[in-house]
Amino acid sequence: MIEFQHVSKQYSADAVALSDISLNIAKGELVFLAGPSGAGKSTLLKMIAAMERPTSGKLIVNGQDMAKIKPAGVPFLRRNMGLIFQQQKLLNDRSILANVMLPLLVVGAHKVAAEQRARAALDKVGLLDRAMARPLSLSGGEQQRVSIARAIVNRPQIILADEPTANLDRASANKVLDALKAFHSVGVTCLISSHDEQMLDAAARVIHLKNGQLVAIDKATQAPVFAPPDPDFAPAPDQDDAQGEQA
Repeated sequence: MIEFQHVSKQYSADAVALSDISLNIAKGELVFLAGPSGAGKSTLLKMIAAMERPTSGKLIVNGQDMAKIKPAGVPFLRRNMGLIFQQQKLLNDRSILANVMLPLLVVGAHKVAAEQRARAALDKVGLLDRAMARPLSLSGGEQQRVSIARAIVNRPQIILADEPTANLDRASANKVLDALKAFHSVGVTCLISSHDEQMLDAAARVIHLKNGQLVAIDKATQAPVFAPPDPDFAPAPDQDDAQGEQA
């Protein structure tokens, strides 16, 4: 599903974010990305989401060569992704329900259907009872769970989470991780960057970066085992992105 072939990212002669990265992430895997600040974790995630392009090498995501994807094709690529960042970027002038509905409304979903799916997503992260609350009335952990609900409401095939538990207490961090594991259990591919040693200790596969280089990979000994699909949150079927490529 995601393949890096000798990928490097260089911003300037003195700023090399990633150097000669080669790795594969299979469909349905739960993979953690570890390393100190500045190791290149965020850059790697941004390249998968076409927020950054490789300087050299080849990156394949969902069968698409990211060096060849046109700007008009990027929105189609991201429709199959859920993006979660440290800064949730929730809209404080509306309810969390409205925040979670937004990705569906942007792609033309009917308001009634969007609200139904948004409520189901909030229920999955344990926040349905706060649906009409404003983001600023929630704790940091609750806001992060809202961002997860927003990321998965359109049934993505891939979730990219950049330090989703940073600055959270242990109880809140565990709830965020449990929510991400729940979506992985129905077949969603999850790539999560983290400094959290307790989280990494429990991971089946960890990719380690240091100074933009791959220093070790601990591979899972077994293939992922999925729970029976949840019809609301199993990833959507593969979509033909030809229209985005041709635009």
